[in-house]
Amino acid sequence: MEIRVTRDTMSDIYFDALRIRNQVFVKEQGVPYELEVGNALEEASSVHFVLYDDGLAKGTVRLLADLDDKTALIQRMAILKEARGHGYATLLINRLIEFAKENRLNKLELHAQLSAKGLYSKHGFNEVGQVFEEAGIQHIQMERTIH
Repeated sequence: MEIRVTRDTMSDIYFDALRIRNQVFVKEQGVPYELEVGNALEEASSVHFVLYDDGLAKGTVRLLADLDDKTALIQRMAILKEARGHGYATLLINRLIEFAKENRLNKLELHAQLSAKGLYSKHGFNEVGQVFEEAGIQHIQMERTIH
């Protein structure tokens, strides 16, 4: 098992990330494609993480970092349906936290789907504010300070 990281939106790693996101968000959850991959600047400004098991891409997440502010936004966490329940999301979250420490980030923020809130809570993320709707799905903002 390995997690590959890229900033290159023309790389095979990035295309694997898009394929997973399309499967999970667009096909499974019904998010319009334009919302899922609508902002080319955000895509190009993000760090994309893809988890591979036996050479196959199983999950992805991206990190939109504002390194001047020392805060980064976790976005687009997706695990293929058939790959859920194997701890892949935890591995990706741990890698994001490691990346944040390596890059001296102070805080990670995210908009968690309510169904994933417990996962992030287990990793030290705290709820901030009220439940809101994003792409027709209930979310809650969460954040974690990096030590």
